[in-house]
Amino acid sequence: MTVMNVRRRLIPAVAAAAVTALGLTTLSACSGESAAAAGTGKFDVVASFYPMAFLADRIGGPHVHVTSLTQPGQEPHDLEISAKQTALLQDSDAVLYLKNLQPSVDDAVAQSEIKTKIDAAALTSLEKHGNEVGGHAASHDGSENDELAGLDPHIWLDPVRYAQVAEGVGAAFEKADPKNAADYKKNTAALVKELDDLNTRFKDGLAHTRSKVFITTHAAFGYLAERYGLTEEAINGLDPESEPSAARVKALESMAKADGVTTVFYETLVSDKTAKTIASDAGLRTDVLDPIEGITAKSRGKDYFSVQEANLKALRQALGAK
Repeated sequence: MTVMNVRRRLIPAVAAAAVTALGLTTLSACSGESAAAAGTGKFDVVASFYPMAFLADRIGGPHVHVTSLTQPGQEPHDLEISAKQTALLQDSDAVLYLKNLQPSVDDAVAQSEIKTKIDAAALTSLEKHGNEVGGHAASHDGSENDELAGLDPHIWLDPVRYAQVAEGVGAAFEKADPKNAADYKKNTAALVKELDDLNTRFKDGLAHTRSKVFITTHAAFGYLAERYGLTEEAINGLDPESEPSAARVKALESMAKADGVTTVFYETLVSDKTAKTIASDAGLRTDVLDPIEGITAKSRGKDYFSVQEANLKALRQALGAK
């Protein structure tokens, strides 16, 4: 079964050219600088986008040089890698990516001769998600689930699945760079422990809430919703920039009243126009729920864990945690 190619509106050609000109972003000691992915004297890892780069950096520690193909603030789904990036990919020791999320990365990896190719999607389980994910708190006339359009790639937003991926990445690093295997094993265990603790905080923090239903601009939080007994209602399904139908908007407004929904969530990398329009019409507030596809100045935290803590805080407030 193939993960759905989740596409969003392409960034303008000028912006794309600017992104390409920026080259590659590193997450190691030289973070923020453009650098070649190979020839560093370390285990050189190319990561497709932030959630993969974060794992590589935390697990690899000082032994790795991590390079991200996706710039901070750039939509990972829209990435079209440059010839320079492809060449650097070829010279790396390993690539860590999420297959079928970024087609241009998939093509480059398939054509490369990199010995260690780590597909995060193969390290955990993926599910098919549509507009509504999770058990529903009430029955609503006119509610639909008409966008069951493939497997949901947002596995990193579930701390349990992300930990499974981390364990697989750690094992791959140990095999590919055996001289540092002991450190990779130690770093992986520490990261998995942090993710386990995060899972506990989410579980405890969302166990007793007034409502179990939340609305988002797109269906990025299905795994998180299922993990903690919530229902995610997405305005736009898996595509945050598609336009919802009038029937969908009406159904969401009806559901919001029935389930005591207070908030419409949007993300920082796409327009909040639709979220604010629906919230205004339904008398709801808006807030940010970050899918953590990249860290920018607008992010409510400096890394995966701090942004997830901000997400937990936002959910607790919106759901009326007791």
